[in-house]
Amino acid sequence: MVFKHRDKQCGCRWRRRKEARPEEILDAALALFTEKGFAGTRLEEVARAAGISKGTLYLYFKNKQDIFEAVIHHTITPRLEQVEQLASRHDGSAASLLAMLISEWWSNVGETNLSALPKLIISESGNFPELAEFFTRTVVRRARQLFASVIQKGMDQGEFIPGDAATLARLALAPLIQGVIWMHSLAPYDDSLNPREYIDTHSRLFIQSIKQE
Repeated sequence: MVFKHRDKQCGCRWRRRKEARPEEILDAALALFTEKGFAGTRLEEVARAAGISKGTLYLYFKNKQDIFEAVIHHTITPRLEQVEQLASRHDGSAASLLAMLISEWWSNVGETNLSALPKLIISESGNFPELAEFFTRTVVRRARQLFASVIQKGMDQGEFIPGDAATLARLALAPLIQGVIWMHSLAPYDDSLNPREYIDTHSRLFIQSIKQE
């Protein structure tokens, strides 16, 4: 879904408000999905939180699934593209690039309001398989492929031990996913944890484990 840019030439308050509405709707939807889950969020609540009527909401989105997909395209896709570009311009070792990817993943997901999405998808996947399929296709596989390509590059250069890059990519990402799920489920009842220290420790140990001696 493509949103029109705000018309800077127009001095009409209603025009600026109208063109800003899609982003406001998506921000409201993400907050409500995080708080109430996909099933528990009603379109009336999204509209109210965005400061519009339900009828106006339908001018931009046909249903809740459409809103969820737009949230992903509006929030995660640009971040993925940015990290892919950073990776393509990286001229250091595969190990330093992999460390950067792990750190960037946490900065872009774990330390933002997007950290609730993995738990949301897992909890809703049974009743809304289309959400899980969409998220897996557009986010999970794309991120995993990026990690796998860096690991494969390290293998090809003799920097990493031989192995299955796709499997190792899953292992590199698993603690990141576990970390955000823990933050949005057991954290209030568990021992305290410094998330950044957790991620940095994982990154260091994982990269050391696949490096050639």
